[in-house]
Amino acid sequence: MRNIHWLAILPLLAASCKDTGVEQAAPQEYATLLLGRSVAERYETYPVSIRGEVDAEIRPRVEGLIEEVLVDEGAAVKAGQALFRIDCPASEMALRTARANVNSAKAAVGTAEIDVERYRPLAAEGIVSEVRLRTYENALQTAVAALEQAEAELKNAEEVAGWATVTSPVDGVVGPIHYRTGSLVDASRVLTTVAGTADVFAYFSLNEKKLQRFLDRLRGNSQPEKLAQLPPVTLLLADGSEYAEPGRVETVTGTVDGATGSATFRVRFPNPSGKLRSGASGNIVIPERTEDALVIPQTATVSIQDRVVVFKVLKDSVFRQNILVEAIDGDRYRVLSGLAEGERIVTEDVHSLGEGQRIRIREHEPDERR
Repeated sequence: MRNIHWLAILPLLAASCKDTGVEQAAPQEYATLLLGRSVAERYETYPVSIRGEVDAEIRPRVEGLIEEVLVDEGAAVKAGQALFRIDCPASEMALRTARANVNSAKAAVGTAEIDVERYRPLAAEGIVSEVRLRTYENALQTAVAALEQAEAELKNAEEVAGWATVTSPVDGVVGPIHYRTGSLVDASRVLTTVAGTADVFAYFSLNEKKLQRFLDRLRGNSQPEKLAQLPPVTLLLADGSEYAEPGRVETVTGTVDGATGSATFRVRFPNPSGKLRSGASGNIVIPERTEDALVIPQTATVSIQDRVVVFKVLKDSVFRQNILVEAIDGDRYRVLSGLAEGERIVTEDVHSLGEGQRIRIREHEPDERR
């Protein structure tokens, strides 16, 4: 009788076990995303060195001792403002000699004029020959030419003597002063620099591969046309703060540096407050805007060796798909190949998925903080 009871309940136990197995095998729910086209903005950051629009080396044009330093380091100066005074005895002596030569030549001209005026009426009356008169007239012309030469030499000597005062060729800010009062200097010595910083240039470099990609994504038939398409760029200062004035990418060198394998870009930034100084460093941020991009969260991907993989949803199952991407920011990728608009992918917990695994679909909820 006891065996009959067990036989009666065995089918019930089997059915119960079968139901339990169905519940355990029920597909798990995963967040998914239906791919659509959108605008993708990414930002490239490059280290830059900052230079004044003009970095003028200040050199003396005469040899001598520095008699006086007329400005201090960091001073704002105007074009033509005196910076140094050089004691140059040779130029002073040349100036005095040139003045004396002019006075001597003027005297010679005066004497020759007297001779011509005296002999001209005598020649007219036949008292002296025409040859004698022409001789005095030629002497006058020679004296006038000598005076003109002496005056030219005087002008040159005055200019050279003026070089004893070293002036700034541009408006700008004085850099470090390398020589002080009493130093013997000549044209080979850089006394200081004056950086014209009304505008500044920020320079950054790209290697050949990145340069080609950078230019290829821009519209235009020529390099200037392509650079003109770039939006304004942002400068991050050394302390990480953002500079208030936007900049413009103006040029890129026409050749690749053989030593570094890179080409150099130049970005112009207005500097009305003088905050940016020549020699400083920072980073520029260049925005890149792409229309009709496929954008996915990075949580939808898994890296397998050198491949980026997503799980594509077909009906109620998932399958691995290799894709090529580029980072937009720390959270999102732009898909370059491997996926198409209208396809669906899993966006979370992808590490727990297996090939061909069945799932239940839940719509991906975008980060509302964006």
